Amino acid sequence: MPGNILEANNISKTYGGVHALDNVSMCIKAGEIHCLVGENGSGKSTFVKVMSGAITPDNGEITLNGHTYRSLNPIDSIREGVQVIYQDLSLFPHMTVAENISMNKMVALGKKLVNMAEVRKTAEEQLARIGETMDLDCPIDEISMANRQLVAICRALSLDAKLLFMDEPTTALTNIEVDRLLKIVLELKEKGLSVVFISHKLNEVFEVADTITIFRDGRKVGDFNSKELSYHSLIYHMTGRNVEYPRYVRKATDDNIRFEIRGLSRPGHFEDVNVKMRRGDILGITGLKGSGREELALSLFGLNPSKSGQVIINGKTVSIHSPTDAIVSGLSLLPEDRYTQALFPTHSISENISSASLPSITTKAGLLDRKGERQNAINMVAKLHIRTPNVETSVQNLSGGNQQKTVIARWVLTDPEVLILDGPTVGVDIASKVDIYEQIQSFASQGMSIILISDELPELLANCNSVMVMRANKVVGFLSNEELEKPDAADRLQSMMSGGGDDFQPSIPVLEAQA
Repeated sequence: MPGNILEANNISKTYGGVHALDNVSMCIKAGEIHCLVGENGSGKSTFVKVMSGAITPDNGEITLNGHTYRSLNPIDSIREGVQVIYQDLSLFPHMTVAENISMNKMVALGKKLVNMAEVRKTAEEQLARIGETMDLDCPIDEISMANRQLVAICRALSLDAKLLFMDEPTTALTNIEVDRLLKIVLELKEKGLSVVFISHKLNEVFEVADTITIFRDGRKVGDFNSKELSYHSLIYHMTGRNVEYPRYVRKATDDNIRFEIRGLSRPGHFEDVNVKMRRGDILGITGLKGSGREELALSLFGLNPSKSGQVIINGKTVSIHSPTDAIVSGLSLLPEDRYTQALFPTHSISENISSASLPSITTKAGLLDRKGERQNAINMVAKLHIRTPNVETSVQNLSGGNQQKTVIARWVLTDPEVLILDGPTVGVDIASKVDIYEQIQSFASQGMSIILISDELPELLANCNSVMVMRANKVVGFLSNEELEKPDAADRLQSMMSGGGDDFQPSIPVLEAQA
């Protein structure tokens, strides 16, 4: 039985009377993958920051490699072999791969002059440890998100990491990239590294975990052997309730075509896309990253406009060359990366929600009606169950799920004919995911047409009454509502996404009514 590399006993941390951590104890064995799961606000991030020395606990005791501390500072933590890879990776975008991998080691060793030969040697050695090669001279902002994740791992390894915390490492990765990363994590375990893997993607948790620790409301629910815990019991322990994803049933009786795409193309991005949608339809669009799905969404919203083809709304051909054109025509887009593409982090919930509807709250004198803006925000907060003390709260202080709901509220407030949602539940917890699914289905039941772009097949199967698959910038498959109800639907979608067969080129897919 391997010994414990980390023993945290009775750790507590309070902020303004709120227990971020309440008497939490946790042990990490040497050479194990220990998954830490819980809702947003459950205490996971606070625990990681305590272990890394970023914050000081109010009480408790931490033992690392047999050395006991009342509290850690970052130097203590690094000396004991603790490294943290946060979700934003904290890389230097304009520096090279080699420089990013070697930077922390140079600082730790007190290097005052940079020896580029040593920098490259360190980078090569750490990449070799994970069995990867990369252009060492390429700037970070020119490599894929998956490779940035590997650079962050190599940087941690360069400081002789013994315990590696990974916070939501797969959020921005494709399925293929996720498989590659998880394989590397498992290989690091075999080499004796301990990994604390934090993720909302429970399928990944079960794929790599030896032990699963569950936090809820700042307390530890328990430690579980991953082989003795089911998917549904894990969700129950995380949320305190049974969670189900009911399948969407279209209730609209109006079968007239509301939204149509005819031969829409932008060379190098997407080609000859044809779609028809009615009121209350939820069309899923899936495919690997780079398949053309995101580019299609951006084009429909007036970013990177198409070069040929038609967009028809309620029988009228519309010309969309800017987001303003799209909004006026009745199209709204929730982009995949909410934090960099959708939110104004330092502004209030009220200001974020109103930002796409300013004409409706502008007086004849050209001034904003702040009272009307606030009332709109209050109504949307109630409608979408956004958890916040008030609408003046800064969006950056909300959980990921509530930030996402704020962006959805912004676009629902514009009363769109067609709402495009690109990755609506990326990086949100289980409870927020359920809320968002319920809202999506509610909007559709009230007559809104929704395009749901996702690579999470359970998400598509639960919420869509038709799914279109893209690969290499083309539509390669389409499953109707009837086909989505069959047991092999997920396998067929996966096969079409990867090019394993079952392809066909639909003419103009029309979403079928529910029986």
